[in-house]
This record gives sequence, C-alpha cells and structure tokens, in this order.
Amino acid sequence: MNVCLSTEHPYNHLIETLNDGRIKYFNPQKLNDQRYDKLPLSIRVLLEAAVRNCDGFYTKEEDVQNLLDWQQQQCKTEVPFTPARVLLQDFTGIPAMVDLAAMRDAVAKHGVDPSLVNPKCPTDLIVDHSLQIDYSKCAIQNTPNPGGGDGPSQNQGPSRSAPSRPLPRGGSHCGGQRGTCSKAAACSDPLASPGQPPASVQQIENTPLLCPFHLKPWCSKAFKNVNVVPPDVGAVHQVNLEYLSRVVQVRGGFIYPDSVVGTDSHTTMINGLGILGWGVGGIESEAVMLGQPVSLTLPQVVGCKLVGSINPLTTSIDIVLGITKHLRQAGIAGKFVEFFGPGVSQLSAPDRTTIANMCPEYNATVSFFPVDQVTIKHFKKTNFTQEKLELLESYMRAVKLFRCFDDPSEDPQYSEVIEINLSSIVPYVSGPKRPQDRVAVCSMKEDFQSCLDEKVGFKGFHISKEKQETRVPFLHCGREYQLAHGSVVIAAVISCTNNCNPAVMLTAGLMAKKAVEAGLVVKPYIRTSLAPGSGMVTHYLSTSGVLPYFSQLGFEVIGYGCATCIGNTAPLPEAVVDAIKQGDLVACGVLSGNRHFEGRLCDCVRANYLASPPLVVAYAIAGTVGINFEKEPLGVTSEGKEVYLRDIWPSREEVQQTEEDMVISSIFKDKGNTFWNNIDCPESILFPWDHKSTYIRSPCFFSKLSKEVPPPQSIENAHALLFLGDKVTTDHISPAGSIARVSAAAKYLQSKRLTPREFNSYGARRGNDAVMTRGTFASIKLQNRFIGKSGPKTLHIPSGQTLDVFEAAERYQRDGIHLIILAGKDYGSGNSRDWVAKGPYLLGVRAVIAESFEKLHKNQLVGMGIMPLEFLPGQNADSLELNGKERFTITLPESLSPRQQLNVNTSQGKSFIVTALFDTEMDIILFQHGGLLRYVARTFL
Repeated sequence: MNVCLSTEHPYNHLIETLNDGRIKYFNPQKLNDQRYDKLPLSIRVLLEAAVRNCDGFYTKEEDVQNLLDWQQQQCKTEVPFTPARVLLQDFTGIPAMVDLAAMRDAVAKHGVDPSLVNPKCPTDLIVDHSLQIDYSKCAIQNTPNPGGGDGPSQNQGPSRSAPSRPLPRGGSHCGGQRGTCSKAAACSDPLASPGQPPASVQQIENTPLLCPFHLKPWCSKAFKNVNVVPPDVGAVHQVNLEYLSRVVQVRGGFIYPDSVVGTDSHTTMINGLGILGWGVGGIESEAVMLGQPVSLTLPQVVGCKLVGSINPLTTSIDIVLGITKHLRQAGIAGKFVEFFGPGVSQLSAPDRTTIANMCPEYNATVSFFPVDQVTIKHFKKTNFTQEKLELLESYMRAVKLFRCFDDPSEDPQYSEVIEINLSSIVPYVSGPKRPQDRVAVCSMKEDFQSCLDEKVGFKGFHISKEKQETRVPFLHCGREYQLAHGSVVIAAVISCTNNCNPAVMLTAGLMAKKAVEAGLVVKPYIRTSLAPGSGMVTHYLSTSGVLPYFSQLGFEVIGYGCATCIGNTAPLPEAVVDAIKQGDLVACGVLSGNRHFEGRLCDCVRANYLASPPLVVAYAIAGTVGINFEKEPLGVTSEGKEVYLRDIWPSREEVQQTEEDMVISSIFKDKGNTFWNNIDCPESILFPWDHKSTYIRSPCFFSKLSKEVPPPQSIENAHALLFLGDKVTTDHISPAGSIARVSAAAKYLQSKRLTPREFNSYGARRGNDAVMTRGTFASIKLQNRFIGKSGPKTLHIPSGQTLDVFEAAERYQRDGIHLIILAGKDYGSGNSRDWVAKGPYLLGVRAVIAESFEKLHKNQLVGMGIMPLEFLPGQNADSLELNGKERFTITLPESLSPRQQLNVNTSQGKSFIVTALFDTEMDIILFQHGGLLRYVARTFL
C-alpha cells in the first residue's frame, strides 16, 4: 500500500535509510521497546505493516501498541493487517473480477465514474485452475503381458513413447495399444476432432466459447494494479514462489517486507521463504484489493522447535506428514506456527515451502520460516541480482527479521513450544480419506486390510470377509486384466503443492528411469498423469533426462494447473468402472497432491492415498496398495527376475547431485505467451457482457443497490433448507469438479442448448452465478438428515417433496419464505472458497445455526450478509430436540454488538439462545450493509 509521506504520519521519526539514502524504511527498533526483541518474527511483520500504514482510520496508533503488547493481547484484540499484495487463482479470481466488473456497472448507474473501481493493492491473477485432463497415455507403448491389476506386474521390458507434451483437453486415450486412440469420452475442446488431441493449449483457451479467457486480459487492461499470469506458466502456489515472491518490496522509495493474502488455502506455501501470507475467501480478497486491511484477532504463535537429523531415506513429504501429525494433534487451529531450532537449518527452501503448504491440513493460519542464510542461498539460484540480495539481507537484519537458527539467544518468546525430532520421521502415506490419517509404508498392506474390515467411517469400508477376495476380470484394449480390492486405477504425480520440492520430483524421475531400465511398466488401464507445478519442473525433469522415462511409464505431462486434486481427471475406462461396480470394489487412487477426500478424484474410487511422487510411481507399477515393499516385488521381468522397490530407489546422494546440477538459475527466467498476448479483448471501462455466454454472467449481488444502509431485518418463520451434521466441509458446499448430468446445473445448461459433452466443470463456470448457485450443496457426499442418505437432495417441508437443493430453495424464495441452515460442529472446514458463502446467499439462506464454525468460513458468511449463529456450549439440535421441520423466528435488535446473544423461537413453542458470531464492529457493519460487496459499492456512492 502507499506510505503516507506527510509530516503528520505519527511514526515519521522511525524512518531510516539504506543504499546511501536512496531507500527509506520504518525501523520498529527505534520505538526503543524491549518487547520488540521478544516478539515472534511473524508478529514483527504485522507490526511493521501497522507502523507503515498507520493512517488514524483503518490503522491506529493503538493497533501498534497492541502488537507490541502481543504477549498480553493475544487472542483478545483485533488488529488490522495491510498485506503488500493479493494473489488470485482463476477459480476464485474470476468471480472476484466478475464482481468488480459488476460493481463498475452498479456505480455507473448512480452517476459515479466507474473507472474509480480499481484494486488499490497490487493484484496477481494466475490462470491455472482451469486445466482439465481429458487425454491420458498419449504415448505409443509396447503392450504388457495380461495380468491382474491387484498384484505385482508382469513386465515385458521397456516401452517406447512419443515425446512428452502438454495435452490439457480432448478425449480418453486407451494407451495400451500401439498408437490406437479411442473416441473422445469427455471432450471439452471445441476444436478437436473425435479421437484427436488438441493442437495446443492456447488454441482451446482462445476460442470464443471460453469467454473467461477474454475477461482475464480485459481485467489486466481495464483495471489498474492487476497483473494476469497466463495459462501454462504454472500452478498458483508455484508461480507465487518462482516469479512473484520478493521477500521485500520496494515501492515509492520505501522498502518493507513482502506479504500476501490469496484466494487459495495453500497461499501459506510462501511462508517457507520468510514471506507472511495466508488464504482468504474471494470476498475478503476483494476488500483488500479495494484498500481495506484484513482484520484478525492477535493470534497465539506456537514455536515449533526442530531438532535431530533427517533420515537419508526420508523425503520431504514424509517430513510434511510427520510434522502435520504432530501439529494436528497439538490442536493449533487458528494459530500462527513459527519454526525455530537447529533442525531448521537442515531444511532447504523447497523443504520449508513444502511444510508451509500443508498449513490448512493442521488448521494453522500460517507456518512461518523466518529468513536466514538458506533463504538467501535459495534466491541466489533465481534471477535476483547480487545487489538486490545485499539490499534484502541488509534490510532484514536492520529490522531484526533475519534469523540464525543455531543461536538460541535469538529465540523469541512463543505462546507455547512444540518440539519435533526429525530423526523419528519415517516414510508414510496418508489416507484413505483424510490427510491426517497417516500410514507407515511398511504397514500399508495390513492397514488397508483393516480398512476393509472396519465399519464405514473415516477409515473403514466394511467389506464382508467373503467378498474381500473378489476378483473381477475385464477387457481393456483387447487384453484381459483383473481388479480386486486395493487395485490402483488412478495414479497422479503432482508437484504444485506439497511436492514442489525438486529433490522429491527428481527422486521419482530417477526411480522411473531405473524402473524402465529394469523392465517394469504400468498397466494401461491405470489413469496416470504428470502435472508439474510449473514449467520449471518440466525443465529440470527434462534436462536431467528423466522425463522420457516418466512418459514410458504412462506419466505424461498433461499441462500446468490444478487437475486430479480437484476432480479434473479423465473418466476411467468404462470397463474399469463396470468392474468396480460389479464387484463393489474399493478401488484406489494414489496422488502426490494434498486433496483426496472420498469421491473427490472420481465418484467410483473410494480409497485415495496421498504419497510422495516416487511412491506414486511405485504403487502404479505394483498396481495395488496391498503390497509390502520390503517383502514383495514390484514386478517380474520377462526373464523372470523379481524387482523390489529397494532395487530402483535412488540414493540421497544421487538425488542431491542431480538437483545441484540441474536446478539452476536459468529455469527462473520469465516466460512469454504469444497466443495470450494476441487475444483480442475490448478496450472499455465497462465490461461488455455477452448475454449468450454460459461461462460469464453479471451477478445479481448489486440488484436494487441503494445509497442508504437498510435497517436490520429480522428472520421470520424461516424454514430449514438443510439439516446437517458435523464436519460439513467446503467440498460439500461449494461446487467443484465435473457437472453431473442429472444435476440442477445440468438442467440449466441443457436449457441453453448445451450437450453433456459441453458442460465442462464447475471450476470453468465459476463466473456464472446461475450455474454456481445450482451447484451449491450438490455434492454426492452431502449428508442431509432430512433425507437419511448422501446426495444433493433436501426436503421441501411445506409439500413434503424430495427435491434438488436448488429447486427447493427456488420454491421457498418464490413463496417469500426465509431460509436457514442447521448444522453441527466444524461447519465450513476445508478450502477457502467464495462460493461457499455466495451460493447459500443466492439460495436465500439468511442464517446458519451450528455448534461451531471454521473461522474463515464464518468470515465469508458475514461477508455475504449471512448470520453465523452458534448454539450455546453443550447445546445442539439434538439436545434441543429440534427435528428441523419447525419454523424459526430470529428477532434482531435495532443495533447489534459483537458476540451478542439472540433468541430463536420455533413454531412448536420452543425457544433457545444462540450467539451471533460478529467478532468486530466491522463485521456488524458488513452484515448491516448486506455484505462486503454492497458495503464497498456504497463507499463509491
């Protein structure tokens, strides 16, 4: 943000200079307060931002004092934070830009200059989440011997493949015959002929049918302070690391710490480079873009002390899962984590970003690694000049944001300290349904067996003993195979998030090379893919010579962006799906991403495991998760030789040498995109909406916008749209993945004369509120107590009919009936998504009454004008004997106060008290305005 240069700035006396007076900075040390030296470094970043942005309105001197008094004020006081920049990925960035474009229309109708609506905070929009995998195994391969998919492979020898190239959309390739393609199964490419892959990524993304790609370049031209990173550069987290991270920012002659909030929960990845950042919802990011600081309660900061030495066979994902387990068990939800101790120095910068990336999985707000010599060493590999590195280090040392982890005298005071011995961490995978359920690789076979035995739950599938040995034969590309419980049908090597570490990817690549040389192959029916986090990954895999071996095992580079993790996997072969259904099999997916909830990858794949990239390759070769790598071979060569995992696992020294030789500064050079730069987009202040478009539509958030703030409106005789239990995640609420043919969204698209082949995904249509509203609560895993089974249905109480959630809400709205939602504990946990609040708002939901809320989602509800109401401690719908079919009245007073208690009266004569989770006066203001978007729009009026 801009620094106030007037003499009225209350902290002008803290200004010092660097570079012979050419660069200025605010030095909090000149406050001469001994408390500063004991503050965690993450809190020092917040303090510097408060000092620099102290304007007496959004940020006050009182806020600076509260930050200095962090030890006493933590968990008690709200403070503002003005980040240096905003990061948007296109799934949430497109709706944000659509909202801003619609806001321009709204203020223009009131006679206000629409060009005033601009992001005030520098904003980067990364086009990455729109990638969809529809082609798999486009290489020419030798056909392996027929065999079962449930045991070690029978391999004929190395296969041949065509050169690897990104193939983001098209059809489903059989991959098992010599160059024979099947007809496209789920083609979303309007240019491709049946059975033919598209010519290039840009040809698809530049077609008129995909108008979001015209909105994005329009945004970079129409809005000030907006930078759009085109497709095929990399995933948002990786691009943030490689191209956007600065550690320090220099603007207006001032230097200050880089910091960021992003519309992706894994924005925390940047914490590994000493850059403070975390994920927020789309509406919060829009507020920051428009000049408002983030409001947060001063957090507790947990010091995570790392000691001990790393086992040579342990990969970064093992360290990630080990630390995740410790921190999740420590109960650190909503807290900052800051790493210190001698063990930190052993972690490379990629190791640190890998650990920081998993922040959402243990529910911390950030996982901060302060800047040290390892950070400086990392940036020497990039395009940072020596002069810039010297300036960076000089500034960080001057304001005491630089750490020496071997010097305990520099250790700050933390709220609490957790110690983790790195030498105790052994290789693990995580699953089959949740990232916190770790399984030691040596125990994987026994653990999966226990999952079959256990009752249905977070781990169990409850398969009867007589059915556990079921084997279903099927034909694929003219060959017979067999599937059993534990058979791997999806294997995805992904490097964009918790496996961004070059050492881990090179381990997988070198292992693939050794596997091919040993004569091992992957069965062709397994949906394999390689989704590098960025072109950098492809570069070092190619220059190290391992990429062709990935390809020969079926792991083709499919493009750059979120794919398998968000359900954008090509459909499984019909024969495989039929076999799974016929045997009621617990088929498995193995991926090196960090999202694997049940049904997310594919609705017929019930068990999904997170694993490091080399283990993904290993399980793909084995064809099953029911294998003991120590005792059982991965496969048998044509000569009858058994090949074990230990035979092809590269040594740590081999990996380190390859990384040192190949991961060099040249891979950090900026990339151009001629196709993107040549897209023809309108030169206009207002966006010219195409009313025929089914991708982009002007939302109705600003309909009937008045200059005056309306008075509070009570909720009267509301029906419950849904009656939900515990652990309702954002996956259950927000639309994601493919659009089911029988869904409300599908009916809408069919009314627009689109065929199922043209539906695309919810992610691609996030700019269309009509699609997204119909997709809200459309998860096949939604457990609605009104229905008694999973599915996107609810009870329309007045008629007694079972309807799609959207159809029921539409009928309620048509009849003028208010709506609420009843829920249990931890409502809204998971990814930060703006549609988890926008969707319910457009469905007509006025309030959610739950036992507890995930804080980020609670803020999103407030930001859309929906009341988050919490049962009193010890109470819930069951204890209050609510059946959900009552009508609810919630009377609001003329003025609200933070954490105010409200009465809820029901049509059956019962009444109970709830707490309105408005934490600050700003929350109340936003609610009274009808949400953040309307509040911001009124500031222009």
